Amino acid sequence: MTSQADPRPLLGEPLPLDLLDTHWIEGGRLQDLLETVGGVEIWLRSAILDERYRPERADAALRAALCTTREAIDAVARRPAEEESRFALNAVLAHGHRELSLGADGVHDELVVDDPVWTVPWLAAEGYLDLLARVPDRIRQCQHPQCVLWYLDTSRSGTRRWCSMAICGNRTKARRHQQGRAGDRPA
Repeated sequence: MTSQADPRPLLGEPLPLDLLDTHWIEGGRLQDLLETVGGVEIWLRSAILDERYRPERADAALRAALCTTREAIDAVARRPAEEESRFALNAVLAHGHRELSLGADGVHDELVVDDPVWTVPWLAAEGYLDLLARVPDRIRQCQHPQCVLWYLDTSRSGTRRWCSMAICGNRTKARRHQQGRAGDRPA
């Protein structure tokens, strides 16, 4: 795998939101980490992912499956009431399922996918359903107008507004301060 550092401004979100955050704005332009197989390798290295599911290498098929899944999660996040959005996410989920069984050593939970390329994308889609079931009101998109990042609001009060206080929060406060100062000037 490539040894380049992950260039994204926000890392460490739950897998489905981390996948959404492979799109970000830098220098006024939309960036896409999944644009290349090398970018997929960078993402796989930094994503919070159980090692047993981490693929040995990335390829064009995995890149395509991840992009399809990112689009499906994004569609549901933006338009949850639309049937077409749900259909796209359900199409990703149709590539796999979990098989539960009880063995002498306890409960076994096995992920079964129709093609290994769908393992990580399926886990991201499953993770999004888990977030929707547990904390739907905590899935947020940054409120800064020039930011497209998503995050899980884990603040105690549940009032987090920005992907990062250090990045978008400070930009917003600086803009408000400048607007306030402009309003203080005599006409």
